[in-house]
Amino acid sequence: QIQLVESGGGSVQAGGSLRLSCAASGYTFNRYCVGWFRQAPGKGREAVLSFDQLRTITYGDSVKGRFTISQDTDKENLYLEMNSLQPEDTAMYYCAVDPSRRAPMLRKCDYKSWGQGTQVTVSS
Repeated sequence: QIQLVESGGGSVQAGGSLRLSCAASGYTFNRYCVGWFRQAPGKGREAVLSFDQLRTITYGDSVKGRFTISQDTDKENLYLEMNSLQPEDTAMYYCAVDPSRRAPMLRKCDYKSWGQGTQVTVSS
């Protein structure tokens, strides 16, 4: 069974930075269909950054140039580096994976495994 646990959230002022981590058990990050999503109060879930089905990094429109996705060399952790944070970045942040992906394919990702989330609050 796959478990994903996010950490690193917190409260920062506008312009600040945070680094979120996602630790996996029962799964090894392989940069196929792994990503970060967020949901602000009263809004739908939004894709932030991900490695898609062809290992291409896809960005949400509002984070390009400010956020970076990476994983560590032992592939047990996924990271989201967030810089120049703005109040509109306030949300619960989740990592998610499509555990069936081990090779490139054209079929879009189906994110079936999700963590519980970590809260990011940015004040102006």
